[in-house]
Amino acid sequence: MASMKEQAAISRLLSFLQDWDNAGKVTRSHILKNFIESNRGKTAPELEQEFSQGASLFLVRLTTWLRLTYMTGLCLEKILKSIGIFLSAVSSNRYLIEFLEVGGVLTLLEILGLEKIKEEDKKESIKLLQVIANCGRKYKELICESYGVRSIAEFLAKSKSEETQEEVQVLLDSLVHGNPKYQNQVYKGLIALLPSASPKAQQLSLQTLRTAQSIMGATHPSIVACVLNVLRTMHLEVQYEAIELIKDLVNYDVCTALLKGLVALLIPPVKETSKLQPKILSDSTVLQLTAHLPVFLQQAAAAKAIGVLVRGNNSLAEEMLHLRVVHSLMAAMGNTDHSNSQRQASLTLEYFVQMFPVVEEHVRKSMGEELYKLFRSNAEDLYMKIDSIQADILAANEVNVTRALNLGGLSNSNMGFYLGPRDQEKRAYITHFQEDVKGKE
Repeated sequence: MASMKEQAAISRLLSFLQDWDNAGKVTRSHILKNFIESNRGKTAPELEQEFSQGASLFLVRLTTWLRLTYMTGLCLEKILKSIGIFLSAVSSNRYLIEFLEVGGVLTLLEILGLEKIKEEDKKESIKLLQVIANCGRKYKELICESYGVRSIAEFLAKSKSEETQEEVQVLLDSLVHGNPKYQNQVYKGLIALLPSASPKAQQLSLQTLRTAQSIMGATHPSIVACVLNVLRTMHLEVQYEAIELIKDLVNYDVCTALLKGLVALLIPPVKETSKLQPKILSDSTVLQLTAHLPVFLQQAAAAKAIGVLVRGNNSLAEEMLHLRVVHSLMAAMGNTDHSNSQRQASLTLEYFVQMFPVVEEHVRKSMGEELYKLFRSNAEDLYMKIDSIQADILAANEVNVTRALNLGGLSNSNMGFYLGPRDQEKRAYITHFQEDVKGKE
């Protein structure tokens, strides 16, 4: 027979549940507010003690009300926070199973796609999904099996709150770890986010992709085009993350395709740049807009990315020379419609000139002494000092360092002409390069 104390506790529980069952919307909102304030951070045993071993009876009422009202958004944030107290409590596996058995994951994912639901409510839904995912592999698989990756990714792209988007990133990062069955699905979902119109979504996707890529090991063929396209952004934080990912990707099988793509971006297609000409002739205000033409932003970012890649990596620099990067960089330096393209290309070319005397020889010959002196005196500010004729010389250059490097007669005896007597390190580098070329032949 129950003691007087136990009977009193049971009586309080029944009274509380009866109050909930008979309450209207306003009263239930107050009950939830008090519950959240009084029980945040409690363990499962503490919750059971609070509810006289009947906490599940309140949880089932919360989940039922959630399923009945989530499409209306009624008290949704408080309901989700209350459920979160149960699911995040220490030793809460019992509560988690009870929530999942009534379709809790599907409900949370559906909330993300409802237009009328407030952003704050959706953020609470994401937090609950985080709690579920962090409980282990089988729970991550359950989210993915419920088409969760698609729902979560779409929400990240559409969300207007950076704070909420960061919570989504935490969830996606959790789903890519310890989830071998569906990690490829998450990886593809992140790639699909790269064309998003939201700069924050792009930034977070690129960050998470770096982690996902290291876990995957292999690359997806579409990643090269998607990452290169992100370079059209005018948001520097997005460009930074894209270049960081590119630095990782050159260590995978897409390296050659990536390098070719970067070099190709240095000379935009004529059909892209020709769109400017009629507008420039008819409207002088368009000149102010050319600085933000996506293809020129992409050109400048590509020049910057190439510079980042080749500094300290001779093998990549060597491969770039084969792709006629010197010719393309000089062409970008002649783009008077976009000063940052000129600046970034000039800085990257300066590195190649300093590193490879053979490049220096060809660049000097193509530029002419006067322009070359300007270039070497201050590469970063060159774009402010050149005139239209010098810009045309750069844009129309026909430098082909590859042809010189592939000359069969280039030997150690005449290599001094290209290298100089004290450049032993560079001598060894190009010697290795020639041997590699002969091997390929």
